[in-house]
Amino acid sequence: MHYMPVVVAAEYLSDYKIKLTFDNGEKRIADCLQWLNGEIFEPLKDKQYFQKFFVDGWSISWPNGADIAPETLYEEGDVAE
Repeated sequence: MHYMPVVVAAEYLSDYKIKLTFDNGEKRIADCLQWLNGEIFEPLKDKQYFQKFFVDGWSISWPNGADIAPETLYEEGDVAE
């Protein structure tokens, strides 16, 4: 099993983009719109609600219980400066 970084900080950028900092020091920008499919993600399409995300100890979550796996954010996010 290989090590997978976890999210330690998250900052809203614009639209559905979030700048993430992982515990290995790497930063990625995730455009989350591509993952907002399914009933639990429906409220997140409202940008004001989308911005209520928080770091839950390993990834990002929303008050309604939606979350996105850290490996998805890490592997599919664009490397940030």
